[in-house]
Amino acid sequence: MTSFATDHLKRPLPAGAPITYWQLGATAEARYDVPDQPMKGEMDPFFFLTKHKNFIPHEYPCRTAFGVERRGKRPDVTGEFALARFWLPFGSPRVDLSGFWFRPTVVGTWATTAIEAASAGEAVLRLGTCGGAVLFVNGAEIGFMADYVRNLEAKQDFTVSLKVGLNEISVFFDDLAERDARYFFQMDYVSGPVAQQALPVPGKGATAAAIEAALDDMHFEKPVYRAGEVALVTGAALPVSAEAHVTVEGDFMSREEPMRLVLTLAAGQTRLSLGETASLPSDFRHFHVSLTADGFTAARVFGVEICHAERQGEAGSALVERITETLDEISEFGEPDNVMALARLASGRYGAKTDAMIAATLPTIVDCHDCADFALVPLLWCRTAYGQHIDPDVVAQIDRAILSYRYWMDEPGNDVQWYFSENHALLFHTACYLAGALHPKDRFVRSGRLGAEQSAIGLQRVRAWLDHFEKWEMAEFNSAPYFPIDLKGLTALFALAPDQDVRDRARKAIVRLVAVVARSAHHGILTGAQGRSYEHTLRAAGSLELSGIARLIWGKGNYGRRVHALPQMAISLRDHGLEIPAELSAVADWRSDEGQEWVFAQGENRIAKLYHYKTAHYAIGTAAHYRWNEWGYQETVLQLRLGENADAQIWINHPGETIHSGYGRPSYWGGSGTLPRLHHYRGLAVLTFNCAAEQPGFSHAWFPRQEFDASSVKGDVAVARSGQGMVMLKGSHPFALVETGPTAGNELRIDGHRTAWIVRLGDQGSEEEFAARFASLSISEGADGVLTIEDPEYGTVLCHADGRTEAEGRVLNPADWSVEGKAINMKHGG
Repeated sequence: MTSFATDHLKRPLPAGAPITYWQLGATAEARYDVPDQPMKGEMDPFFFLTKHKNFIPHEYPCRTAFGVERRGKRPDVTGEFALARFWLPFGSPRVDLSGFWFRPTVVGTWATTAIEAASAGEAVLRLGTCGGAVLFVNGAEIGFMADYVRNLEAKQDFTVSLKVGLNEISVFFDDLAERDARYFFQMDYVSGPVAQQALPVPGKGATAAAIEAALDDMHFEKPVYRAGEVALVTGAALPVSAEAHVTVEGDFMSREEPMRLVLTLAAGQTRLSLGETASLPSDFRHFHVSLTADGFTAARVFGVEICHAERQGEAGSALVERITETLDEISEFGEPDNVMALARLASGRYGAKTDAMIAATLPTIVDCHDCADFALVPLLWCRTAYGQHIDPDVVAQIDRAILSYRYWMDEPGNDVQWYFSENHALLFHTACYLAGALHPKDRFVRSGRLGAEQSAIGLQRVRAWLDHFEKWEMAEFNSAPYFPIDLKGLTALFALAPDQDVRDRARKAIVRLVAVVARSAHHGILTGAQGRSYEHTLRAAGSLELSGIARLIWGKGNYGRRVHALPQMAISLRDHGLEIPAELSAVADWRSDEGQEWVFAQGENRIAKLYHYKTAHYAIGTAAHYRWNEWGYQETVLQLRLGENADAQIWINHPGETIHSGYGRPSYWGGSGTLPRLHHYRGLAVLTFNCAAEQPGFSHAWFPRQEFDASSVKGDVAVARSGQGMVMLKGSHPFALVETGPTAGNELRIDGHRTAWIVRLGDQGSEEEFAARFASLSISEGADGVLTIEDPEYGTVLCHADGRTEAEGRVLNPADWSVEGKAINMKHGG
């Protein structure tokens, strides 16, 4: 099975280390359909509260059938190895091909490498994967594993015989990919003869090593681009010229065609220009960079935000101007989909271009792709409000899609749409209600109901969803990516619902969500703990949709390319009488000499208690007493911002995986592998991590030094200033400032599975004076679990084991915080 090679890329392979250098074949994909059938179940706001690691228990019929067919049986090995690409680790112990599949899909891949043994002998190889795998050594089949439990890794040891010299190791691995799929394998060299990894490569091994070094060091010159030239740099120049292929993609939800660049990285060149900011698509983007020289190609993914702030300029001063600006921006610069089509129809941009982008979305709705509900709600708005301006043939196609769609899990289907989370449930029920009202006398294919009956079922479920929201709001608390999804459903109900009570309740829910954003915002930009987060939403301060919503409502922020609710918000304000309380503007863009403390709770039974404190110069939001020391999902439990620069932000977490820009939940930045114990009082917060041994061995902070006006990192203290806002981070061990790779200059680490961080914010004096004032901060832990911090401004701060925080004669008890919340202004400074 080994491909033609003239040399090897060799690396040490000590006992216990993972084997990380592989040749990969192309991944074969085949759609996996089962007979249409209904499912049982309801919205589950706590789907991410798993009892075992990150395992999500909800199982679709396709997985049940797949398990019966394949679990415990030798995987169906298909095809033979044919080299398609090389896999280099870049810090990951796994061959990780995880991704997002919108329909159930069987995936299978061949991988091969070599172990060069110094002597003959037995070795133990530990294989880990979520699906199935078959292991071959020197052409002989050794064994297989076939657990096939969705996204839950299993491991198995295999004893193999190695000969002196090169030993060919091959793996065929496969799984059923449903939505977000962890598709990987890891092989550890548990024990055996002295050995090294020996990856067969064409050409010279030295060339392959040079390409690896160049990509290993490579990073963007800046942490974010709002203007100017976008470029990647590396400190390891190649000794030969290489062809560079760069594919620019959005996040996993993006459906538009990627941008592709073909460039040259000359010998000795350390900078690769990708073009001007304005010439690249906006939003957080993944740049897939491959370098080819001497017949060898290796690739790596780099992420950065592209924000077209320079072109957009300042927002209009009047709301009516900003409404027009919003619809114009999305109509001309948005991602072609039903949301952009709605903006175009609402601004009079009728015709073939608009009709074509609607028609292009219909197959995914008919086929019930996951997240089709995100596309269906704006489609219903287009059809209901502007159907007379759409080509009649396209209208007929729309109606067929509406009537054929699966609106809930009790209707027959074989898809993997995600019915369980709050945001998806709202859109399913909204679509069911509005679609049935649009076609009251037509029969809906999957449910068999007439439209009037379908609408009645949808109305019942919408009202139940609103009941839940009005009592508990969101377990996906404060989530920047999911505020717009909820607003998508709520604005559709507000504008289009046939029933007055629904319209009234939707209006109140919209205002409540905007108020939560305002309370948790710093100069318009959401800054706080988030129940679900992604790297592409945390790092995209300017092009995040909430930034566009803030620009629309308050004149603060910028627009991104792909949005969900922004045009619907604009239309609701313009055409349907939506009013956002004027007093929220001053709350969102806090300029007071006082500080504001805001405490509230979110989710059923108030699962998340949230604390926020801001001044004119800084803001910090955290989750209090939230699932301490449990395995996390996508929760970011601390975020802060300094000054007027939205990009001068910091969050702290424990990575869920070591691969950059991966699909894990949690990922490298999006969420925490283990959630920390966290206490917060005004400008002071402490986090202590106690992570599982099998998880990554460090905690880290996003610390974008170029976005600060000043910063320093010395030993266990890091200080940053933006405007008058300042922060000091103090670690339980010295900080490591990451200087190479995708996060060079933007990441601070503390090594170890047990780490602690002190966060102290301020806005008085210079950063040197500030750092000197708080240099003595430390944590002492008593036998009763109380953490004590002596703060020069707040005095003795006691952090109790039951989650209470005590300081300045006050006791903050998260157990007392309500969903409604409480905001108080406090004298600031001292």
